[in-house]
Amino acid sequence: MLKKYRAELFLLLGSITFSFNGVVAKIVLKNGLDSWHMVQIRCTGALIIILTYVLLKFPRGIRIKRSEVPHLFAFGLFGVAAVQFFYFISIRLLDVSIALLIEFTSPIWIVLWMRFVNKKHISPLMWWGLGIGFGGMILLAQVWKGLTLNGWGVISAVFDAFALASYFLLGEKIGKVKSSEVMMVWGFGITAAIFAIIKPWWSFPYSIFSKKMELASDGVGPFAGHYSYGWILILWVVIMGTVVPYFCVITGLKGLNASTASVIGMLEPVLAGIFAWICLSEKLSSIQLAGGAVVLVGIYLADKAKNSI
Repeated sequence: MLKKYRAELFLLLGSITFSFNGVVAKIVLKNGLDSWHMVQIRCTGALIIILTYVLLKFPRGIRIKRSEVPHLFAFGLFGVAAVQFFYFISIRLLDVSIALLIEFTSPIWIVLWMRFVNKKHISPLMWWGLGIGFGGMILLAQVWKGLTLNGWGVISAVFDAFALASYFLLGEKIGKVKSSEVMMVWGFGITAAIFAIIKPWWSFPYSIFSKKMELASDGVGPFAGHYSYGWILILWVVIMGTVVPYFCVITGLKGLNASTASVIGMLEPVLAGIFAWICLSEKLSSIQLAGGAVVLVGIYLADKAKNSI
């Protein structure tokens, strides 16, 4: 029981830090850093930090067996690189709320995989939790406001949902034999290598580090009139927005199954909306607030059902 609560606490902390990172990242993006370079700097920076830690603490822990290479490579390629790659394509072609809604159908694909591929029994309560949680996401995203969708954007968002599902499934599997730190080294390492090829480092806009940025969106919000340098905000994105949340989620996966962990992940859009409301004065409608409450009900039901999977 203690292990379960510990895992849920790590997943909650992961959702909180991931969500708040959206506020900080948005400030940097609005000040000129494009999405591709944002992924590149956050994953490369995270790799340097976690690799240094692993080599200093337990250098032999980085060693892996030949049989583990395919799973770790798949985790890095699909669970980290593909999730971010398809996410940024989808939000460029779709409204962000629609892209997030499609991305967070990942719990449904995970449960379907477990039911029809792994042949596991799925509790009716889990299906109810998924359905209610997804219904809350629809309210939160207010999909009726954007019914004209870009076809390639939808395809990218669907692939993103599949990639996110693979992140939870592979994370659960690999986490049984490898430490969270080693999984992060491989995940960030593969992603950093891929993006270094797509966007060579000599093309990186290094002037972003010295740029003075206002801590508000369009001069509105409680931090209007306050400024910070780009390197400070990017360092936050790397440490508190990448290293800490990834560690929390991967550690949480060690104590819960992938389906329950992914449903708890539905908290992220809810918390992101709340943080944007508080910090950037991005208002939430009463329908969106109700949607957030419905998502929480779905998460509660799915959590109650986890022991039946």
